Amino acid sequence: MRKITSIEDLRALHKRRTPKMFYDYVDSGSWSETTYQNNSSAFNNYKFRQRVLVDIDNRNLKTTMLGQEVSMPVALAPVGLTGMQWVNGEIKAAQAAEEFGVPFCLSTMSICSIEGVAETVSKPFWFQLYVMRDRDYIKRLILRAKAAGCSALVLTVDLQIMGQRHKDIKNGLSTPPKFTARTMLNIAMHPGWALRMLGAKRYNFGNVVGHVEGVEKLATLSQWSNEQLDPTLTWQDISWIKDIWQGPLVIKGIMDAEDADEAIRHGVDAIVVSNHGGRQLDGAPATIDVISDISKTVGRRAEIWLDSGIRSGQDIFKALALGANGTMIGRAYQYGLGAMGKAGISKCLEILRKELDLTMGFCGANEITDISKNNIL
Repeated sequence: MRKITSIEDLRALHKRRTPKMFYDYVDSGSWSETTYQNNSSAFNNYKFRQRVLVDIDNRNLKTTMLGQEVSMPVALAPVGLTGMQWVNGEIKAAQAAEEFGVPFCLSTMSICSIEGVAETVSKPFWFQLYVMRDRDYIKRLILRAKAAGCSALVLTVDLQIMGQRHKDIKNGLSTPPKFTARTMLNIAMHPGWALRMLGAKRYNFGNVVGHVEGVEKLATLSQWSNEQLDPTLTWQDISWIKDIWQGPLVIKGIMDAEDADEAIRHGVDAIVVSNHGGRQLDGAPATIDVISDISKTVGRRAEIWLDSGIRSGQDIFKALALGANGTMIGRAYQYGLGAMGKAGISKCLEILRKELDLTMGFCGANEITDISKNNIL
């Protein structure tokens, strides 16, 4: 196996080792995938201002996110079906994040449950919430996250309806997945993945199955999930969620300065500038292209994190220079997980840290707080 030196190396290995259905779930977007592609390519529009003869001998990547010290300004974003990339994928991700000193956020649509992940780590993690029509279930879900010691609730607000995801539809990727003759043949071509999955104890969506009336097994999940996306969700629901949660609240899915301002006025602690990785509204701008305007609007009233498109430590630097306080990565760590399990996530984080550290040095920044628009041309 060739030496892994970049996130692209992890992506290529993930593609070889994972069935097409689950690889495509990670590495695809909606409609023509224009926004998905632009999320990454738009970073190239911003150039570094290289500085020399600056003492850069004591570079420090540590900072805070929601008051928690982190080894670098990166959190593992919530990604559904992570446990289908690698057995117990959510647990592997939470453990790797804890060991590296960065936050991990568990998806509502995870394979491993909130409680299952909590049993395997020693520090609190974050929980991501999709608000469904069944508000009694949502209230119980929030309270489960609270009881498990989750330290922040990340409310995703850009999935009230589902984007047109052609690859997922063609692959039969649904909730639960549909295993056709073609997909079973493709799975057979990935024996390592199949053998690992045969030994798995977790196949269900652990936060849903057994916790909703009438959804006691995967067979009954499909109809429920298709009916539960809630297009009636509005700003008025934020107070209800805050009253139940009573802890740090993050809103993920902000792409407009007016929405960012509205979020702040509803008392959130952080916003995530995200277009769902290009899997919802195709034709939306890249997140790196809107972060500056949103940062001007928000100021210091709340933390601003950038999600969608980050594939290197240099991307992280650019996000910080343009106004983000932190970042979230989804696909990058999923590539690592699908390639090598927990070790792959650690490798992903190591790559990002080294690239960010070197970029700081070339740009004359010793601390994360030194990074500003002065570093970008």
